[in-house]
Amino acid sequence: MGRLTTHVLDTAQGCPGAGIGLTLHRLGADGTRQQLLRTCTNADGRCDAALLEGAAFERGEYELVFDAAAYFRAQGLTLPDPPFVGEVVLRFGIADPAQHYHVPLLLSPWSWSTYRGS
Repeated sequence: MGRLTTHVLDTAQGCPGAGIGLTLHRLGADGTRQQLLRTCTNADGRCDAALLEGAAFERGEYELVFDAAAYFRAQGLTLPDPPFVGEVVLRFGIADPAQHYHVPLLLSPWSWSTYRGS
C-alpha cells in the first residue's frame, strides 16, 4: 500500500528543518478544504509517521501548508514584516494510492522548492 511522507531541509542554514509546523488538507471537487492532520517535523526534518497511509490514502488533490516564518523566527532570524516566505502552500495530486508519494521541501527565508521524491 502507498503512503505520503515529507522532509524539510533548511537550505539557508544547511540543516534539517526541525520543529516546522505543517497541516495536511484534502481538497474537495467543490473547492472545500478538509484538514486531515496538524503535526510538526522531528529533529531530522521528517515526521515520525506517514502523513497518510492505508485506507486514508486516497486518490485526489491535497495541500500541505508549512509554517516557514514561525520556524525561521524560532531560529532567531529577523524577518521583514510581512515575511517574504510566510507559509509555504504545496498543492499536489495523488493519482495512484498504491505508490509512495514523498514531498520534500527545500526552504530558506527567501525561497523554496519541491519535487516528487522517492
